Amino acid sequence: MKTYGLGKLGIKPSACYRNLNPSILVEKALERGEGQLTDTGALNVLTGKYTGRSPKDKFIVDSKAVHDKIAWGSVNMPTKRKVFNEIKKNIEDYLCGKEVYIFDGFAGADPKYTRKFRIICELASQALFINDLLIRPTAEELEAFGDPDFTLIAAPGYKVPNPEELGIHSEAAIMIDYEKKMVIIAGSQYAGEIKKSVFSVMNYLMPVEENILPMHCSANMDPETGDTAVFFGLSGTGKTTLSADPNRALIGDDEHGWSDDGVFNFEGGCYAKCIDLEEEREPEIYHAIKFGAMAENLIIDPDTRKPDYTDGSLTENTRVGYPINFISNAKIPGYGGIPKVVIFLTADAFGVLPPISKLSRNAAMYQFVTGFTAKVAGTERGITEPVPTFSTLFGEPFMPCDPGMYAEMLGDRLDKYGTQVYLVNTGWSGGPYGVGHRMKLSYTRAMVTAALNGSLKNVGYKHDDRFNVEIPLSCPDVPPEILDPKQTWADPDAYDEQAQKLAEMFVENFQKKYAHMPDEITEAGPKPL
Repeated sequence: MKTYGLGKLGIKPSACYRNLNPSILVEKALERGEGQLTDTGALNVLTGKYTGRSPKDKFIVDSKAVHDKIAWGSVNMPTKRKVFNEIKKNIEDYLCGKEVYIFDGFAGADPKYTRKFRIICELASQALFINDLLIRPTAEELEAFGDPDFTLIAAPGYKVPNPEELGIHSEAAIMIDYEKKMVIIAGSQYAGEIKKSVFSVMNYLMPVEENILPMHCSANMDPETGDTAVFFGLSGTGKTTLSADPNRALIGDDEHGWSDDGVFNFEGGCYAKCIDLEEEREPEIYHAIKFGAMAENLIIDPDTRKPDYTDGSLTENTRVGYPINFISNAKIPGYGGIPKVVIFLTADAFGVLPPISKLSRNAAMYQFVTGFTAKVAGTERGITEPVPTFSTLFGEPFMPCDPGMYAEMLGDRLDKYGTQVYLVNTGWSGGPYGVGHRMKLSYTRAMVTAALNGSLKNVGYKHDDRFNVEIPLSCPDVPPEILDPKQTWADPDAYDEQAQKLAEMFVENFQKKYAHMPDEITEAGPKPL
C-alpha cells in the first residue's frame, strides 16, 4: 500500500486514499455516516461541538527562526515546539490503523507564486471539503507533485486529554509551525479551520518570501474591460455575496494576493454562509449547493431532504464549500489585473456609518489597519448577536506578521496605481442593531456597481467631520436620503449620541494598538465632535 509520505510521519493507516474523485469521497462519507445528501445532492455534515472557528485554541510555534517576524499577542499566541510535537505525535498515533485521506493541491493561482499543500484528513468529508476549496492539480501535476511545501494534519476525533498541562485551553488545538512547515488540527471538525490555516500560512509566506500583499478579500473583474476590484471584510459582511455578481467574472471569494502583476486567488473554491440564503437574492451561491459541494450544519427535512436555510438552531454559521467552477461566471485561472477599486466592507451594528463613502489615501490606510466591523452571529463560538469589533486588516486572526508591514504594502500600491477606495456599510440603517434594519442588499449592490463603473466619480460629495469620510450626494438607483445615515434615524439626537460613541471607540482603539503609525494616518481617522 502506497502511503505518500505517511510513513515518515509515523502514521500506519489501514488504508490510504489520495485525491479521490469527489463522487467516491461522497460515497465514502455516506458509508461512514459522516453526513447526508440534500435534495440537490450536496453533502451536509454536522460538525458537533465546534460550529465555527475557535480562536482561543489557535497557536503558533515560537522558534528562533520566526520569533521576530510574528506579531505575538492575544491573536497570535505562542506555544513551544515540545507541545506541538507531543500533540502531533499523539495525532499520528491516533490515525494508525484508520483509513486516511490525502489531498495534494495548490494555493496560489498565479504559477509564479504557487505553494504545494498536502492535507491529511481523518474524514472523507474533510478531504471533499479541501478538494473543493484548494486548487486541484491535473493528473500530470499530481504525478509530478513531489514533496509538499507545507503539510497539514486534521484529526477531529483526537481530543487533547491534558490541555492544562500543555498550556492550551481545551481539547481542541490548531497549531502552525512555520519553521517546520507543519499544521495540526485536533478536536474540531469545523472545516473552516483547515481553510483558514492554509490562509494563515500564505499570509506569512507571501509577504516574507515574495513581497506580495495577502488580503482577506473577494475579487472580481469586468469581463469586457478587465477592470479588477477587491472587497475586504470579515465573514458576514458581504464579500462572497457582493463578489458573486452575474455581470462580473469572479476571481475568488475570500483569499488573494496582490503582486506587481495583479490580483490572484489563493484558492480554487468558495466558502459561503447559508443562513437565510434565498435564490432570488443570491442565485449564484444558491445553485452552487449541489452534488460535489459540502455543506455544514444545515437543518434538513428528513422526508424531502430540503434544507431550511432560515433555521439557525445548530448555528447561525451554516456554511457551504464548493469548487469555484460551480459559479457560472468564475474566472479560471483565478487572477486578474491591478485593482482599479478597493472596497472595505463593514457591518456597523451602531447604524451610524454612511452606506458608502469615499476615502482618501490616508483615510484608506486608517480604515484598513483599523478594520472596524461587527462579528456576525455564529462566525465564532460564543457569538450569538453582532458585537462591534476592530479586526486589524479586516482579517486579524489570519495575519501573523506585524500589521504595519501589511498596511505599508497596501499604501505603496495605492500610491503606485491610483486605486480608488470606498468604505461600504452593509450593516444597520435607521438605528442600531435591534432598532434599525439591515441595509437592503439591492441598495448595496447599486452603490457597489456605481463605485466599480465610475458613476461615483461624477457626483458631489459632502465631508463628514466626525468620521472623516466623503459622502456622495447621489447614487444611481439609491434614494438620496439613504446616503446620509443621520437622515434615516427618527431621532437625530440619538444618532449623534451613537455616532459620538463609535467615533470615540475608533480613537481609543487606534491609540491603544497603532500609536506608532504616522501622524498623517492618525489624523485621517474619525474625530469625536
